[in-house]
Amino acid sequence: MKKRRRFWTVVEKLEALIDKGVYPAGSRLPAERELVEIYHVSRPTIREAIIALEVRDRVEVKTGSGVYVTDSAGSAPSLESISAFELTQARALVEGEAAALAAVKIRDTELAALKQALDDMSSSETLDKADEADQRFHEIISSATRNNAIVLSINNLWKVRRNEPQVVAAYQDVCSKGIAQRIKEHTAIYDAIAKRDASAARTAMHNHFDRLINALFEASEAKALEEIKRKTDETRGLYSISHLNK
Repeated sequence: MKKRRRFWTVVEKLEALIDKGVYPAGSRLPAERELVEIYHVSRPTIREAIIALEVRDRVEVKTGSGVYVTDSAGSAPSLESISAFELTQARALVEGEAAALAAVKIRDTELAALKQALDDMSSSETLDKADEADQRFHEIISSATRNNAIVLSINNLWKVRRNEPQVVAAYQDVCSKGIAQRIKEHTAIYDAIAKRDASAARTAMHNHFDRLINALFEASEAKALEEIKRKTDETRGLYSISHLNK
């Protein structure tokens, strides 16, 4: 995995302070020179971090005034506000335990259906068909828990996965690039459940989502860096004096 750019550490620390209310909505962040001293990084690193926070709609940069925390940072969560990262973490927590429970409660008929879903995923000629088999695979596991609360929770998580545009786009981007690994991970989940090994089933499910969330992070980082470069190029063009020599 590629080494993370240093500014992401600053982004995470500032976001944590915003979430805790240290910097409430409408408040101004410390000046650039103060942030340099607080986090022991260079000015360019702080500028990259501020741009990343601006891209995430956590802050607003007011020229000549400072950097202010946006009102949206403290708003109540909604389906539209759930990120692909939050969804994937929630799925890992809920579906990891669902897999463990299913491993000791699954019926032979359900196990056969689970194997069929895995086979369908492997033989699918399109990403949409593979996604359908993928969802069926997870739904069979949730049903095998014999727990309606778990079934409802997983169904709601899949509604977000299927219907929220930003989540759909993020998942489509990473799922289309890791098909072989996706099949391998689901096979490990199936094998653990087939052996009635709850601990192995939980671990296999966690491994699946761990790989997915890291893939989402890498894709998000790449897009954020593109946006940072675009904004930097715009600023460079605004203040460049090279055109004066033409």
